Amino acid sequence: MFIHLDLDCFFVSAHRSIDKSLNNIPAAVGGRSNLNIFDRKKAIRHISNSSGAFVSSILSSNEGKTSKEYFVDDNGRIRGIITTSSYEARSYGVKTAMSVNEALMLCPKLKMIPPNYPLYHELSFKLANLLEDKIPSIEQFSIDEFFGDVTGWIDDEDIYDFAKGLQDLIQEELGLPISIGIAKTKWIAKLATEYAKPIGIKIVKENEVDDFINNIPISKFPGIGKGYQGRLKSYGISTLGQIREKRELFYSWKKPGIQLYNRVCGIEREGISLKKSKQSIGIGRTFDPILCRIELKRRVNILCRYLSFLVTKAKVNPQSFFLQIRYEYNIKSKETINTNRLFNEAYLKHCMTKLFEANDVHPTHQVIQINISVSNFLENRQNSLNLFEYENDLKQKELTNQIQKLRSKFGIDIIKNASEL
Repeated sequence: MFIHLDLDCFFVSAHRSIDKSLNNIPAAVGGRSNLNIFDRKKAIRHISNSSGAFVSSILSSNEGKTSKEYFVDDNGRIRGIITTSSYEARSYGVKTAMSVNEALMLCPKLKMIPPNYPLYHELSFKLANLLEDKIPSIEQFSIDEFFGDVTGWIDDEDIYDFAKGLQDLIQEELGLPISIGIAKTKWIAKLATEYAKPIGIKIVKENEVDDFINNIPISKFPGIGKGYQGRLKSYGISTLGQIREKRELFYSWKKPGIQLYNRVCGIEREGISLKKSKQSIGIGRTFDPILCRIELKRRVNILCRYLSFLVTKAKVNPQSFFLQIRYEYNIKSKETINTNRLFNEAYLKHCMTKLFEANDVHPTHQVIQINISVSNFLENRQNSLNLFEYENDLKQKELTNQIQKLRSKFGIDIIKNASEL
């Protein structure tokens, strides 16, 4: 049997675990684009103990900030987006991705909480350790979701008591409510969790899958996004039960269709994925419109400093660099370049600056977002590298590593390039 564990209203629940005054009231955590990395003054940042494809290594703490200090800007405007809302807040219509301003209009008594990412990562890390002690094989699917395979470990007739014991232990040890779905396959277990919330346990036995999925909307199944929903609806498919009835159609779509059909019908045999490796590493920021290209290139260089820190910490050697510019009116421009150089911070800044200059196709437009990332990690660092530049890159790489040590000890802002000032 597989179990899927999903923390209820995780970010709000994390705050409730240390502040009982937040219990049983409409509360929500909201986020704003963290722009203090562009400030000239020092900010408090933490290095996450968690690892995996779903977490960032650099965390900014907003601990001690009031709601007004965090959500109201210098011009008195309420800024931010709802990240997580409590069930009490959801009863007023407050939803994830809604603006904080709209949420407060729906629920004037809503308690808005600035995010505390170090707290979330600490609790996620503790939960992972707890589950590793209780389940022989676990997979962390996101910061607040886990799969567990208990096949041959827990008998089917004992699975409910086992899950209830886990649920109670997590509440007792971490102060976090959690919902659990149980089934013979991973994705039916994950789907079951949606019908276990809040703080419940839902078991779907092998002979119950057909009845369980019959009338569930396709939008509820993990992995069926809006684009795929549109495609399915063009075939008259709006429920999971209708997917089950169209086996030939889905099998004609080869691997993606076969995989989706098998997952929905509970006949896939996917196991636990023990390790998740990052396919890319990136960072980006959204900000108020800026026209000055000197300031924008300064921000590109600052983002490069943070990205260099993450890449060096991950001990990878990327060969593809990506930059995207988003202008006002939702106009975008993006480009990727490939290289065969040994990674170092100086080269990253050089490439990203050149990418920005070449990619800035609307120089009279204001920019509201810049994203940069690296990918295509080279396993053997010396194979296929540009030997002509290798000696110089090796020196720059060593310099980057030494700077990394100082930043790890004293903070990422301890050493800055003159182009960032």
